Amino acid sequence: MQDWLKMTAADLGRGIESGQIDPVTLCKTYLDAIDAHPLRDRIYARVTADRAMAEAQAASLRAKAGHRLSPLDGVPISWKDLFDTAGTVTEAGSMLLKDRMPDTDAQVLQNATAMGLVCLGKTHMSELAFSGLGHNPSTATPPCVNDLEAVSGGSSSGAAASVAFGLAAAAIGSDTGGSVRIPSVWNDLVGLKTTSGRVSLQGVVPLAMKFDTVGPLCRSVEDAGLLLAALEGTKPADLSSADLEGRRFAILRNVAMDDLEDAPRDAFQGAVEKLRDAGAIIDDITLPEIAQAMPLSGCLFTAEAYGLWRDMIEANPEAMYAEILERFRLGKAHSGPDYVAAWAKLEGLRISYDRAVAGYDAVILPTAPTLPPKLEKLESDHDYYVSANLLALRNTRIGNLMGLCAMTLPTGTPSCGLMMMMAAGSEERLLRLAAAAEEALA
Repeated sequence: MQDWLKMTAADLGRGIESGQIDPVTLCKTYLDAIDAHPLRDRIYARVTADRAMAEAQAASLRAKAGHRLSPLDGVPISWKDLFDTAGTVTEAGSMLLKDRMPDTDAQVLQNATAMGLVCLGKTHMSELAFSGLGHNPSTATPPCVNDLEAVSGGSSSGAAASVAFGLAAAAIGSDTGGSVRIPSVWNDLVGLKTTSGRVSLQGVVPLAMKFDTVGPLCRSVEDAGLLLAALEGTKPADLSSADLEGRRFAILRNVAMDDLEDAPRDAFQGAVEKLRDAGAIIDDITLPEIAQAMPLSGCLFTAEAYGLWRDMIEANPEAMYAEILERFRLGKAHSGPDYVAAWAKLEGLRISYDRAVAGYDAVILPTAPTLPPKLEKLESDHDYYVSANLLALRNTRIGNLMGLCAMTLPTGTPSCGLMMMMAAGSEERLLRLAAAAEEALA
């Protein structure tokens, strides 16, 4: 039974389908594991035990009647604490939203519930989702599964930890600049960044709505596909018969390969060789569009984030973690014309980028340039916090700026991943290609 805590969500679903796993017993196994875990309160902000058991009981009855709603009907997952949950406090990791109680579920939670998924509870996160590190002294800082003295990555920090520590079969997070992929890579998980606008943001506490996306953190590419379907209330992509023979990849050499730590660099190089061994054709490319887009981040992300939150922040700034407050206030420096001009430039760069990579199946790069930083140093050194946060998110932010969908895969080296990026709206193709890559990397 304890092996259930390590199984993929898809395998748990198959166990329920075959009658070998009862959803009620499965749910209780997870709830007991959460209650017994010494890091429970650093991972879960709130556990919704009553809801979870009620949903599991309904799933059990459906399974026995042969009327399951989806392949993941009865599988227990966690939700980042920025998804509205009816009757359960949703604070997005900030004292600005203390005791905020939604009266309806977020649309994606409604969809997943309608597909039979079981809600275990809400996980801790970076304050208002505005950090790639996951450190949050206002609420809690989840640890990295590979280094308990390090942060787990943000902003979906508790989401990743809940899966990595065996306290959820999968998790749902959000990604504005890398917030699904960074915690996924640092905790050896699969993380999917969806295309902006594809998955509903209704009932999701916003950060920068033009960049905010919703996506899963999980143990396999198959899980990612099933969870995407559950979030949208649709049928999952067919991942069968995927292979790498003759598929063309481009390694992004400029920006993404700068200042890499040894472990991520070596892990990426080893992963590239495995893809080649599986038949992939891999070229190096240099794209000036990326170098031109990166400086726009300071205006585009901070201006929108501060514009959305300014009134609430300035009414109660002492309630915020100082590092996050400072980052929001960077948005003050940019005018309306600055913001409009930056978006106009970025949209042109996106068109140019798409043309430059049109002959490739995917662009690949190391997911994160660094290993997860130590919490103690982040707390004691302001300059280090700022530089570590910016560097952690640098590679993932490329996908957000270019408006792409992207996925990180574990390489087999702890806290090191390979990221694949594809054109907007290409999630089904990305999932198929990633499934083949996952097999090669294994």
